[in-house]
Amino acid sequence: MYYLMPLLIIEQQDRSTSWEPLKDMKEAYPVQVAEYAVSRGIQNQVAFRWWVPSTLKQHTRIIKAMKSRYVRCTHKYGIPQPKSTAEAYEIDKETGTDYWHQAIMKEMKNNMIAFRFLEEGEQIPVGSKWIPFHMIFDVKLDLTRKARYVAGGHWTDLPTQVTYSSVVTRESVCIAFTFAASNNLDILSTDVDNAYLQAPVWEKVHITAGPEFGTQQIGQTVLVVRVMYGLKSSRAAWHAQLSSTLQDMNFTPSLADPDVWIRAATKPSGKEYYKYKLVYVDDILVISHDPYQAMTTIHLTYHLKEEPTPPKTYLRATIREGTFQGTHKEPGA
Repeated sequence: MYYLMPLLIIEQQDRSTSWEPLKDMKEAYPVQVAEYAVSRGIQNQVAFRWWVPSTLKQHTRIIKAMKSRYVRCTHKYGIPQPKSTAEAYEIDKETGTDYWHQAIMKEMKNNMIAFRFLEEGEQIPVGSKWIPFHMIFDVKLDLTRKARYVAGGHWTDLPTQVTYSSVVTRESVCIAFTFAASNNLDILSTDVDNAYLQAPVWEKVHITAGPEFGTQQIGQTVLVVRVMYGLKSSRAAWHAQLSSTLQDMNFTPSLADPDVWIRAATKPSGKEYYKYKLVYVDDILVISHDPYQAMTTIHLTYHLKEEPTPPKTYLRATIREGTFQGTHKEPGA
């Protein structure tokens, strides 16, 4: 008796395709695979009939539990935590401060690149869908107020393709660190600032400007042109954008781990070796004889949160001090 194993065709970041066992994809990306099955109208097939409803129901329960917890939380560190922009401004008025106002202005200043206001008489693009946006407020440990403007991605249609985004594995990091130590290579790491905003949006969506945009712009129609938190394809869009940049730098993804990027190089001594770039969402780690040279190109393309430095921790693992010695040059030097 022969058993046919269901397979799912996956498009890799380099546009190549491969057939992967459906059971593996269900385990690794359950929600994305379930949403894909619904979008393609195959949720009633034998391989999905019982699994899709169960997976999506569990996902919905988790989201509802998180929302309920957020709604119940009214204070953090003794500070009132607003649930809307109007409530934030009301708290500022009552306390005679502008802490929440400053947090909102900082967030919107960073995000303005993601929006385009319709010109007078300009029509909303065909196929664009209106979705809600809202502010999520938080209080940091140092009592600094934090505001995050996020999209109501659940209002968008289910994607017609799986939009998951992979990240480098711990095993790959361990191997890379061992390779660096045994070949006397340096390591630097950095984070891309507002990474999602660097990538063009995949969905066609628009919003109505609220008080976050200022009183003179309330009610205007705004097109979303850059990736925003909350959209279904945000992480995948940023992953594709960064992958394109690395390919332009002549790096190629490893066959074993697509988030380990490789390029042949030569040391000043003439010894040949491979330099690596490891990617974990917006965190980039470079292993090279001169990692600042590779970081310079990244720095010229994207705005970094801080100067690249030898990592003290990575993926919650502590790196022993002195294990890797960076060249400590300024980016671009």
